[in-house]
Amino acid sequence: MVQILIASPAEPAVRELIDELDAYLGDLYPAESNHLDSVEELAGDHVFFVAAVETGQYVGCGAVKRMAEGYGEIKRVYVRPSARGRGISRRIMAVLESHLLENGIFYARLETGIAQPEARALYEKLGYRRIGPFGAYREDPLSLFMEKRLER
Repeated sequence: MVQILIASPAEPAVRELIDELDAYLGDLYPAESNHLDSVEELAGDHVFFVAAVETGQYVGCGAVKRMAEGYGEIKRVYVRPSARGRGISRRIMAVLESHLLENGIFYARLETGIAQPEARALYEKLGYRRIGPFGAYREDPLSLFMEKRLER
């Protein structure tokens, strides 16, 4: 049974997940197209970070940043290859979206890459639609920007 729990991105086992994600994305995209928040940024007061735990092992993670402009930015959603295909990413996203709603935030945004068709398909199934760059992002042919209006 997989549990989605609040976690610290600085915890060594969670850092391993983040490092795996960094390596994965580093193989897919050049550095200028990787928009990776550091562990320090992910540990900020404005960030809600969760981990998926199965039989005492971390198998996934995700975060959402509450932005001053009134939306939440989904970051660092990752599930280890050995745990994929079981709905864990969907559960992580549901927890992140619920957190936003509990904090009175009704829009979730994210940036993902064009070389991640599974991630794009998940976000589209969850109701995310393409938008232009937001926040500090700039147009990038390797990036997709998406948004979802959250409802209770």
